[in-house]
Order: sequence, then C-alpha cells, then structure tokens
Amino acid sequence: MKRVLYVGLDYHQNSVQVCVMSAEGKMLLNRPCRNDVRAIWEAVEEFDSDEIRAALEACCGSADLAEEISQRRGWSVCLAHPGYVSRMKHTPDKTDWSDARLLADLVRVGYIPRVWLAPEAVRELRRVVHYRQTLVDARRNVKLRIGGLLREQRIASPQKISRWTLGWLEWLATSAPLSPEGRWVMDRYLEEFEDAKRKVAVCEKHLEKIVADDRLVGRLMEQKGIGLITACVMRAEIGQFDRFRNGKQLSHFVGLSPRNASSGERQADAGLIKGCNRMLRAVMVEAAHRLMRYEKKWSDLAGRLRSRGKPVPVVVAAVGNRWLRWLWHQMHEQPQPVSQAA
Repeated sequence: MKRVLYVGLDYHQNSVQVCVMSAEGKMLLNRPCRNDVRAIWEAVEEFDSDEIRAALEACCGSADLAEEISQRRGWSVCLAHPGYVSRMKHTPDKTDWSDARLLADLVRVGYIPRVWLAPEAVRELRRVVHYRQTLVDARRNVKLRIGGLLREQRIASPQKISRWTLGWLEWLATSAPLSPEGRWVMDRYLEEFEDAKRKVAVCEKHLEKIVADDRLVGRLMEQKGIGLITACVMRAEIGQFDRFRNGKQLSHFVGLSPRNASSGERQADAGLIKGCNRMLRAVMVEAAHRLMRYEKKWSDLAGRLRSRGKPVPVVVAAVGNRWLRWLWHQMHEQPQPVSQAA
C-alpha cells in the first residue's frame, strides 16, 4: 500500500516549523529547523514514504521555498491562503507548533484553501511591476507636496496652462511668486519629481524588454484601451487566465464583482469585494474608463446604466466586470510563458 506523509510548514525568515503527520492523523514530528531545503528534508526523510504532500501559508518568501522543495525533492507542495487558515483555528492562541500541525492536518484531509503558486518567471515580472508602483507612488507624493506648498503660499496657477504640463512646470521653476525659502524648497521638490519621472521611465523600458516575447501580453495589448503597463500588471497578478474556472471567478479575484449579502428572502449586493489586489483593481478601473471612452460596445453599456440612474463609480465597476468576463473567454485557452529576458 502506498505510504503518504503529510507535512505542514510554518514559514519564518530564519526558521521553519516542520510537522509530519501520517495518513491516520498521527503526528510523527513537530519541531523547528533552519529555513533551508536540505534541513527540512533531513527532518522528514527519517520516515519511510512513497509520497510527501506539504503545505505552507502564502507569505513573503514562501513561494520560492515551495518551488525549490517541489523541484529538488519532488514533493507535492501547495500554498495555503493565510486568511482562511486563520479562520479555521477557532482559538485565540497562536504558536508555531499548532500552526504547523493545522497545516499538516488540512493537507491530510484535502481541505487546504489553496493559493496559486505562480511560476518563477511570473514572480520575477511581479517584482518589477511592484517596484514600478513604488516609484509611481513616490512621484505622486512629490506632486502632492508641490501642490501643498502652492496652497500654503496662496499661489494660483496661470489659467491658460494645464497643471503638470511642460509649460506649467516651467512656470513653476522660473516664474511662480514663491518666498525665498519657498523657492528653495520648491527647487528640491522639482528635482525629486524629475528624478522620479526618470526612474519610472527606466523601469517601464525594462518592463518592455522583459515581456518582449510574451504572447499573452501581446494579445492583451491588442485590446482597445490596454497599453504596456496595464498588460504587464495583468500578466503579473493574474498570471494565467486558464487558472480560473470562468469569467465570474476572474472578476471576483480582481475585485470588480459585487459582494453578495443575501439572507433568506432578502437578495442584495453589498458593494465591491474588499479582499482583492488593490493595485490590479485600480488598473482595471482605469482600463474601464478608457473602454467607455473608445469602444462603442462599452460606452453603450455605460450609457444604459447612467440612464437608469446608476452613479459613475457603479457604472465603471460594471463595465470593468463585464469586460473581464468577456476577456476570460478570449484569453483562457492559450496561456503563454513570460520571456526569460534579463
């Protein structure tokens, strides 16, 4: 008879709590070891087995460990959703010992709430996309500080020049009637702003190089209103469209589906789902605005919703929701790997 061992790994930066459980639910081992594949393997190999199934909670670094164990040792490893695992504990107490035991038991009974383990290439793309977002956030913060300084000194922008255009920035650098110290601070802000712009441009050029041979990114960019950055964010965060059973599940993952709040005879929605990737949803909302502007099918849908008295945020979310469901049917059959270009 095939002997299967079930392993729960409670992950930490420097150590991993390893719990080994038999098919009957008997705990064979539960102790900490170094955060190293060899150390974890040595803790488990003393028990005879034909197959090892392991689980660890998704967190920073856990995907790399899971993939390394799977490739080097041949274990069947899955990532568990930390939020759902936490709800299953039903106890205010928390220890590494009990966490590892729970993971081992959940994988034993087949009740692990799984998180998709993205391939290494997708994770690499995700790192660059997230880095770009930090640069964009820094640029936005500088713009907010510049606006705050102008309000503080009660300086109005020229009416004939749009804000953040080249002409407006030139006015800000040369002609804005700032106080002496205000001028000194503004010059520093403008240096930060130009530096942030340059870094964002460098990052976007690198992103273009990474996905140059990615056919899925190319197909996304063929859609109206979808440019390089939107396509890269979708590729990094969604990964493969075929990992979703249908378009509704994809929209649910992105956070553009209404949350169901029904009970008994009461059928109702309760706004958008909160537990989602905020950066991905923001990108999809921006895409929905462009779709409403440039493509008749979606502008007509938006018009019908507005005629029924729906507010603009609801209209935008509805367009994004419908578009994602439509997109799933176009994309899910042909997932393509991310280019390994440096």
